[in-house]
Amino acid sequence: MSPPNTMAGVPRDTRPETVSCKGCCHPGEFLTILNLDSYAAMRIAKNCRLHAGLNAAICALALTLAFCPAGFAQDHAENSDAQSEIDNTPQAHLGAGYENLKNNRYDAAVREFRAALELDPKLVLQARFPLAVSLFELHRNDEARREFETVRRAVGNHPNVEYYLGRLDLEEGHADAAILELSTAAAKPPFPDTAYYLGSAYLKRHDLASSEKWLRKAAELAPNDSAVQFRLGTLYKEAGRKEDAQKAFVRSEELRQRDAEVDKARLDCVEKLNHGSLEEARPVCDQIFDPDDADRLTMLGTIYGEHGDFEDALKPLRRAAELSPSSPQMQYNLAFDYVRLNRFEEARGALAKAVLRWPDLFPLNALYGAVLYNLGEERPAYEALRHAHELNPQDPGANDSLYQVTLSLAKRGLAGELYTESQKYLTEASRLRPQEPEPHRLMAEIYDATGRQSEAADERRQAGQLSKSDGNKQN
Repeated sequence: MSPPNTMAGVPRDTRPETVSCKGCCHPGEFLTILNLDSYAAMRIAKNCRLHAGLNAAICALALTLAFCPAGFAQDHAENSDAQSEIDNTPQAHLGAGYENLKNNRYDAAVREFRAALELDPKLVLQARFPLAVSLFELHRNDEARREFETVRRAVGNHPNVEYYLGRLDLEEGHADAAILELSTAAAKPPFPDTAYYLGSAYLKRHDLASSEKWLRKAAELAPNDSAVQFRLGTLYKEAGRKEDAQKAFVRSEELRQRDAEVDKARLDCVEKLNHGSLEEARPVCDQIFDPDDADRLTMLGTIYGEHGDFEDALKPLRRAAELSPSSPQMQYNLAFDYVRLNRFEEARGALAKAVLRWPDLFPLNALYGAVLYNLGEERPAYEALRHAHELNPQDPGANDSLYQVTLSLAKRGLAGELYTESQKYLTEASRLRPQEPEPHRLMAEIYDATGRQSEAADERRQAGQLSKSDGNKQN
């Protein structure tokens, strides 16, 4: 939940495509890129490019279970030192790459994703696709195109890849090629601004009827985007529709000024929260509140949350979720705020329908698992966290959290003499954290109880070796 960039009045084509989002909890820690559909949802959540000047503040879809207040945070911290030692694995480079990409450090992201690919060239979606995105953000178009084409050869045609290749064609002045790519992507638009760029491509080709069709679609999707109105004004001017052009340009300027006013209110709110009391800040921050604007509501909730005022964040985030029931990030934001308030039952309510509707979004599943764990529902928590881990096995927070739930279920099975079930969980726990001696100690107890003394001795020997290795690292 980092402060938004001041972008009011900047033409769309010069705005950065990604903005910095910190705060909640995340997928390694920016994207889940095990499939491109998940990436699309994450980019929408991260980018939120519908309002100039509001964009960064409404990006609160990052999930790192280490931030969650109960259950898993302590264990994650205890193992952070061990995790940091593994600094030359594909997983470590991926995590660093996602972190850099999230924070707009594109050069560093490129280095990390390339390092991951050197170690494992098969990481097409996990590493090569975000590498291409990073190169795109750096305007290293030839390199970005090569990487996107490589992804396309590996996974076939996909709207996400078509979108970016279309953007590259448009930026390089190849209107026909851009139209071909973006038209295909628009059949299942990966991002809300697909229609905008397709309309812009038609405008470059002077196909005014097609351009108007798609720019009107863009205006429906982003009614408060000044850049869309400005582009419509340009179209109408070229078509000789002076009155329509004037209306569009006036509307664009109104929206630009509105964005500037909201951005000023945001800066004033942040200043008050940083240097004054909460009581002094509230009247200033309330200038952002608009009960009918989900983006402004999310901005306000995000600012409060960033400053640790989760109670005041609740009202705007709840209203934003009501206004945008089909938005996964809005439901996530509300649920996460409930978690920070230790209101886990209400967090469950916000997440339950969301995970059914978007079953392959890592942040939703990971947070849902954490909520269920804190409610004492270990088996459902295990299922949610296991699915989150399948979606993003590189995320250390999800790995640690799943380990804790799995180990707890194993202990429960052992106490109830459900040895087969307990052994299954312990095998999984050992796979999640091969450096941990505890699963082996518990496995030895199972073998003792079932008369398998030789196997019990082997497990104790492994536990002892791992304990000794851990002790040597600490020394």
